[in-house]
Amino acid sequence: MRTEAGEVVQPGRFRFKDLCLDAVDADRVAAFWSGVIGLRAEAGGNGFRLSDDVPEHTLWVNAVPEPRTVKQRVHLDVHTAAVSDLVELGATVLDERHPWTVLGDPEGGEFCAFVRPPDRLPAYRLYEVVVDAVDAERIATWWSQRFGVAVQRDPGEDFCWLEEVPGMPGAMVFQPVPEPKQVKNRVHWDLLGRTADALDAGARLLRARDHEIRWDVLADPEGNEFCVFDG
Repeated sequence: MRTEAGEVVQPGRFRFKDLCLDAVDADRVAAFWSGVIGLRAEAGGNGFRLSDDVPEHTLWVNAVPEPRTVKQRVHLDVHTAAVSDLVELGATVLDERHPWTVLGDPEGGEFCAFVRPPDRLPAYRLYEVVVDAVDAERIATWWSQRFGVAVQRDPGEDFCWLEEVPGMPGAMVFQPVPEPKQVKNRVHWDLLGRTADALDAGARLLRARDHEIRWDVLADPEGNEFCVFDG
């Protein structure tokens, strides 16, 4: 299968398309994240599109009625010159006990910031996508098979990650947590590929494309939502 941009998606595999983030106040959250990641914000549809000249850098901020009620099961890690820069944009510091800083965005959504020296600070500042999982090894393996990449691990660590996911500008990290998923994730990813391939591998169809949407909404074996678009 070939995408609209001309990239080839191998049979049975998927290609990363973009990210989506839910927000009650989409205007405020879009302004915040455009500053954090280094993207332009443009209103459209049910929220905002944050983008630059690379389509896979796109982050959609979608307006939703429900507020955040629990710790986010999927969160973003970002590069930054200084944590104070993020606070000035509207972030709140939650935890400074690690080599990174845990913050909340204007609606409380957790994200992690990694301070970089000027020569290592990219213009596009998304670092990676982090997914909480009851069985991190199992779900990382499931996604590695969908993308056609290997699961990466450090000896002695309980987390694992995927690198060089087709189309994805950063890594996808899976970390173990004891609690199962309770509510709809406020961050999800969009993919290019065939819905039937995901269903055959164990995904669940949550909503099929219809007169309102041109994509299928699915969930992986731990319930994490993702959307599949035709290439």
